[in-house]
Amino acid sequence: MTDASVPVNGTPHEVLAGLGELTRKVRAAQRGTWFPLLLLGGLTTGGILVARLTHQVLTVPCVGDPAGAECTLVRQGSPLYWLIGLALAYLATAVFYVRRARNRGVGTPVRPYVLTGIALLVAVSATSLWATRNGMPQPGAPLDFWGLHLDPAAPATRLLQRLTGGALAVGLPLLVLARVERSRLLLLLAVLYLAIELVPLGTGWAGIPITSPWADLPRYAVPGALLLLGALGFALAERPRERTAS
Repeated sequence: MTDASVPVNGTPHEVLAGLGELTRKVRAAQRGTWFPLLLLGGLTTGGILVARLTHQVLTVPCVGDPAGAECTLVRQGSPLYWLIGLALAYLATAVFYVRRARNRGVGTPVRPYVLTGIALLVAVSATSLWATRNGMPQPGAPLDFWGLHLDPAAPATRLLQRLTGGALAVGLPLLVLARVERSRLLLLLAVLYLAIELVPLGTGWAGIPITSPWADLPRYAVPGALLLLGALGFALAERPRERTAS
């Protein structure tokens, strides 16, 4: 890429055409979309195993029931896994893009993506720590969202819970990456990912009861497969451009 040139002699149309072609080549050399998608897809599918290993079924008193009835509380997953995993994924993406840019002699547009991802990850983690600072909420107990006590059964509360998860920590940074890389395909993938995260994906269609250790399988397998397939598609699409650039 360092030996690319633009004709200095010729008509303005030829000069602009040469600049446009050079710009397209630089953008193609800067792209490495498959790498962050691969990391995020692997991390998401890894959540299946983490949920399986941390699965707990507890019987606790139902909140607000004067008869003292008991409710089943299912706990699985690890906030620490996502905090550390996503932070490492964003840092690894930054290192990958910087090294790629240096090897090819071009700049890198990845900074907005990495900074957005880390900032939103901090916001999601802080929200989770605030909600669980006094322990996991009991079934039927109001959800403490930064001092607001929300009805856990309300549709708006459930949507908020889904939003302050993968949608915020992964989906929105992917939108930023699609913008800086000017990739319509990545934009489409990010929108599909957000739709999967924000629309309730129950386990009934998969025949998995909520108390099963594999209850979180659909929750992680579907977005994980989308990210991994996206990584494969972008990697295959970038190979011809890499051979041309070299």
